[in-house]
Amino acid sequence: MKEIVVISGKGGTGKTSITASFAYLGADNIVVADCDVDAADLHMLLEPDFAKSEDFYSGEIADINQDLCIKCGECANVCRFNAIPIIDGQFVVNQLNCEGCGYCARICPVNAITNLDNNVGKWFISTTKLNSIMVHARLGIGAENSGKLVAKVKNEAKRIALETKKDFVLVDGSPGIGCPVVSSLSGASFVVIVTEATVSGLHDMKRVYELVKKFNLKAGCIINKYDLNLDVSTEIKSFLKAENIIHIANLPYDESFTRAMVEGKTIVETKKDKNNNLKSIIIDSWNKIKEETN
Repeated sequence: MKEIVVISGKGGTGKTSITASFAYLGADNIVVADCDVDAADLHMLLEPDFAKSEDFYSGEIADINQDLCIKCGECANVCRFNAIPIIDGQFVVNQLNCEGCGYCARICPVNAITNLDNNVGKWFISTTKLNSIMVHARLGIGAENSGKLVAKVKNEAKRIALETKKDFVLVDGSPGIGCPVVSSLSGASFVVIVTEATVSGLHDMKRVYELVKKFNLKAGCIINKYDLNLDVSTEIKSFLKAENIIHIANLPYDESFTRAMVEGKTIVETKKDKNNNLKSIIIDSWNKIKEETN
């Protein structure tokens, strides 16, 4: 079983739309993992049924028993995160500010404070409209530990792929270079970097590739909207050649890409575009990725 991870240095490059197209093309032989847990949107194109859901706990959060609290204020005095304000005459925990360090519980003279496991989101196992399995998640508002939630999603996807004898796990990773991206890259067989022909696209592609290099992973690149700025596209190609990154494809700017998304479809589900033939390019890209992975 091989793991293909699709990432981008920045948001808005078309990473998720391209990943959804690959999911459509490989539906019979893949398990999809949406590891962009901070802003998950792959479900908008794959229409999972959310058949199984489970709370995800990570870290701890303080809880004050108001029946035991004597309102001495010692907990609020020592909290460096200002997580224990007074509301209606009671000391309460602001869950967004609390870091779960446990110091307030240690100094409480009447043991009114305990640390509880923190529910930071949910994860799901679904069947998509393609009849493929998708593992995905939703991080809670203001919640942290997204890297751990990504690891949970990936591990479940790998388990299902092995049990069902699928050849690939297809991962939609987060943009950027943060903790969830690091977690997405761990254990990857092949990395697809999706960039665009803009100055910021080039800059952030170089930055994310530095992260890929640290993992010593084989990588390829898709230049989306390559014709927005041909000079930048040339710079991107030069960088790919210098770093021995496989140049998978150039995708032209085409509003049919956007129209497909508005309809809740991937571009490969629509009729062939007579001018730019995006569907054929993406099919060729998927086949090339599978060859490189194998």
